[in-house]
Amino acid sequence: MPYNRTFNLTIADVDLIEEALRARGRELSNMRLALSDANPAHLESIRVIDGDVAAGEELLGRLHDQKIFYRPKSGVYVGG
Repeated sequence: MPYNRTFNLTIADVDLIEEALRARGRELSNMRLALSDANPAHLESIRVIDGDVAAGEELLGRLHDQKIFYRPKSGVYVGG
């Protein structure tokens, strides 16, 4: 059976996914801060946490790259 390559997500769905990824990143960062680089017992946990943070950031980047940002065709555009 092939993969489903069509997703029907709303803007609110994508916002919720992004918020959840950012919250997970904050949680992982706090866990990482609690671990000591000097303690050899923490090295494997640090490696896993760093990998999870990188994967979440990569996914956030891919979501951002797929967005289409609109600019009005007439009038003055004030960016924010």
